[in-house]
Amino acid sequence: MNEDLLHSVAFAALPGMNLDVGRKLLEVVGSEADFFKMKEGELVSLVGTSNRWFTRSTRDEVLRKADTEIRFIEDKNVNAVYYTSPLYPRRLLEANDAPMMLYVTGACDMNSKHVVSVVGTRNATAAGVKFCDNFVGQLSAMLPDVVIVSGLAYGIDIAAHRAAMAHGVGTVAVMARGLNRIYPAVHRRDAVNIIKHGGALVTDYMSQDEMHKGNFLARNRIIAALADVTVVVESASHGGSLVTASLAMSYNRDVMAVPGRVTDEMSRGCNKLIAGNRAALLTDANQLVESMRWDVDIRQTPIAKQLSLFEDLNENEQAIVNVLRGAEQPMHANDIAHAVRQPAYLVTSTLVELDFKGIIATLPGSRYQLV
Repeated sequence: MNEDLLHSVAFAALPGMNLDVGRKLLEVVGSEADFFKMKEGELVSLVGTSNRWFTRSTRDEVLRKADTEIRFIEDKNVNAVYYTSPLYPRRLLEANDAPMMLYVTGACDMNSKHVVSVVGTRNATAAGVKFCDNFVGQLSAMLPDVVIVSGLAYGIDIAAHRAAMAHGVGTVAVMARGLNRIYPAVHRRDAVNIIKHGGALVTDYMSQDEMHKGNFLARNRIIAALADVTVVVESASHGGSLVTASLAMSYNRDVMAVPGRVTDEMSRGCNKLIAGNRAALLTDANQLVESMRWDVDIRQTPIAKQLSLFEDLNENEQAIVNVLRGAEQPMHANDIAHAVRQPAYLVTSTLVELDFKGIIATLPGSRYQLV
């Protein structure tokens, strides 16, 4: 058996190990092999403090676990990607709490120039699923190398993966358990198709690890760190996708959210992110590409749908559209409220609705104009 691989797998499997701690420990002890060969007293002397990792029983246990895991990955053709490997995602290296080892099946380039995480509620609406398909379709036309990252869960996650496959771009499913079993089981066929379509399944869990509820939140840190920007499509006022958004912000990543009606339960989380200036408002791929300043000529990409004479506007919406249609330049929300003689809070809510429908564009400084 490859001794280097054995020591790398075992070192990464130490309980609580992460990239930041692992790097610091290796600076002191020298190498993974040295860590497992040294006596407990030597490790304590070098590090300056005791740790349960240093006991012979702990180190022997993770070595046994690593030996079993290597047999699994060799049998199932899984790639063990250590943090020193050129295949390890470079964006993930920027997150101190990232895992030292990833287990990967598939061949998707996680170091692609453009990587977007798409997350959202498990209880996705038909509108949310449709948005995923349209949005990923638009991105694929503008950025053929784009990679879509999500978590293989019900709702928005699986919609994002399916949209990526349908539009011919790579997708990475980050799992909350080992690669020995797909969860949820109903997405097994999707997992197989992800591999067939040039995507990848990724996890930092071994096949022997038990599944816990906390795995899902821990998994979200990888989803957030793998991408340049995280898009929240739908979310209730609390949920895992909001945690992912917070993690993305902590990694200095961009966050964008799709607005929805203030009365819709599955839009409350997105609206809260936007209202708190923790996420930029997103209505289509154009906005994302412009916000990220990605090098693509969006003027040559006919992705916007034509509006049908605003036939579905209510009275308040129509009043705002009429005001903006007669304006020579973008208008501030307060000026719009004054022009239509409506309370500012009501106008703000209506503006969100119009932006969501693609009728107006939101500009910096709370200014608005017709699309």
